[in-house]
Amino acid sequence: MFRIKKLDIFIAKQFALLFVATFFICQFVLMMQFLWRYVDELIGKGLSLEVMAQFFWYMGLMLMPQAFPLAILLSSLIAFGNLGESSELTAIKAAGISLMQAFRSLIVIVTAIACISFFFQEVVGPKAFVSFRQLLISMKQKNPEVEIPEGIFYDGIPGSNLYVQKKDMDTGMLYGIMIYRMNSGYEDAAVILADSGRIQATAEKKHLLLTLYSGEWFENMRQSGLGVAATVPYRRETFSTKRIVLDFDGDFNMVEMGGISTDARAKGMGRILHDLDSIREFNDSVGHQFYHDAKRMTFDIPFIGKADSLKAVKEAMSDKTDIDSIYLKLAAAKKQQVVTIAANDVRMAMGDMEFKVDYSEALNREDRTHQMEAINKVTLSLSCLIFFFIGAPLGAIIRKGGLGVPVIISVLVFIIFYILDNTGMKMARDDNWTVWFGKLLGTAVLTPVAVFFTYKANNDSVVFNIDLYKSILMRMLGLRTKRNITRKEVIIEDPKYTMDARMLKNVDMEVRIYTEQHHLLRWPNPIKVFFRPGDDHEIETINEVLEMAIEDLSYTRNNYVLMKLNQYPVIATHAHTRPFRRKWLNTAIGLFLPTGIFFYIRMIRFRIRLYRDLQNILRVNKKLIPRAEQLGAGEKIEPTDDEFLL
Repeated sequence: MFRIKKLDIFIAKQFALLFVATFFICQFVLMMQFLWRYVDELIGKGLSLEVMAQFFWYMGLMLMPQAFPLAILLSSLIAFGNLGESSELTAIKAAGISLMQAFRSLIVIVTAIACISFFFQEVVGPKAFVSFRQLLISMKQKNPEVEIPEGIFYDGIPGSNLYVQKKDMDTGMLYGIMIYRMNSGYEDAAVILADSGRIQATAEKKHLLLTLYSGEWFENMRQSGLGVAATVPYRRETFSTKRIVLDFDGDFNMVEMGGISTDARAKGMGRILHDLDSIREFNDSVGHQFYHDAKRMTFDIPFIGKADSLKAVKEAMSDKTDIDSIYLKLAAAKKQQVVTIAANDVRMAMGDMEFKVDYSEALNREDRTHQMEAINKVTLSLSCLIFFFIGAPLGAIIRKGGLGVPVIISVLVFIIFYILDNTGMKMARDDNWTVWFGKLLGTAVLTPVAVFFTYKANNDSVVFNIDLYKSILMRMLGLRTKRNITRKEVIIEDPKYTMDARMLKNVDMEVRIYTEQHHLLRWPNPIKVFFRPGDDHEIETINEVLEMAIEDLSYTRNNYVLMKLNQYPVIATHAHTRPFRRKWLNTAIGLFLPTGIFFYIRMIRFRIRLYRDLQNILRVNKKLIPRAEQLGAGEKIEPTDDEFLL
């Protein structure tokens, strides 16, 4: 039976306070990032505080499910980092409580947050999205003097199309103006050209005052009398300054919902699944109709007689149609007309095909967006648990609290998830990947990471030991480590120099014998390397005796001996025979050719390195053995050239 303990309450309080603080921080950051996309819709609009409050309120409701996972990641990292830094986590483990037992209260809390996230996406999010989009479209239609783009026609003013080549945002001047006015239809269209101008809203926000400079006005004139339309030549007017009043309601008015409610983001899970059936049924019917249209598509061949037509039909039925023979019977002028008509038919067919392709892609994209939105509601809620099992174990491993290291790690993890999720979303939306693969990419990558960190933290394994990874990398690449033997601060007993000299002489003799018997500079047999055991016990024995002598001599007070000891190489005792100690791993590496070649070349490098190390041992022994014998006999030692350098 699950019982609430004081430890559960203590950890829950630590997490809850941090979660509330980090949630508002994450929500603020996401809202600011989201706000940059729509900053142009807000500046210079003269929007009231009520409208702005609605804008930020709906934005906040939409972004809350995205803020939950990031806040959980950051708060769990800080909470368990603080516990580890203050040694409270050590005391918890010393009391016999495992890390998973310490997690259990937070697992319940995070699961509840994940359910809340799903509720927001299912109920609150769709309503907030509809209201936000409706508000955003209404804001775009307010104060068109700010909205008029450069280089394209703007049709936001009723009855007019306005083109501006360039505009100055500081002064509000418009340059290179072209206006098409169609108050009475296209037949009575007026064209206005001006070098520059300015557009302003009137005080009552019901009209726009357009002031134009250095331009011309072209307009068709039509009159109707006695029921018969009479055409009057067009009117042309040149002006230096012209003021035009345009009808426009500049007050803030909410637009109709229109197609906003059909967006997948405006629907809950139940409605998405229901609409998916209708969308797929409609798409299938359109596809079948396009298929039947393609089967019925025919090209008319004019200028051929009835007999030739019957012959062409019969031959077509028997798959023996010879169009060339029919075409060659025509006159030269008819041939040219046939080619022209055929080219027009092909262009029409191509245009029809392109339209159907675009329409089919739009229908398929609607299907995919509904699937993606349904999957996103689940994965975004599930990411709360995934981020917790990344943040809490990492905090227990790193044992650093505060807003330093946890913030850096949280940002890195979230950036990785954001890149994977957005990449998968775009690839799935464009039908380059399947929907399931694209939307589950981020979750599939981070779930094993969460399992790995939880396992390592629960077993007190080392994850961020830089020295360990450095040592593994150096061994893999065959990089050498150097000895660093220094004078001991306290020496209780001097080395046994005579015994050490005998040990080094024994090593000297064994190295010479080994070098003669083993040809290290020859390429080894790959079969023996990967598929047979190959431990080199002779080198292991030589290295063991050498290390015993070095260990004993390291307690010397003689600087010359210390210098020579640091010249001894660190010997790799098995890397020159096979890549790994485990037989099955060597077999697997050998069967996979690319890695087998890499490790085979690596092993050859270690054989050459071993040969040089053995020669280096002989050179060092040649100078160190006599000095050890002199020190062991207590003789007076004359300084050598090396000692003068010291």
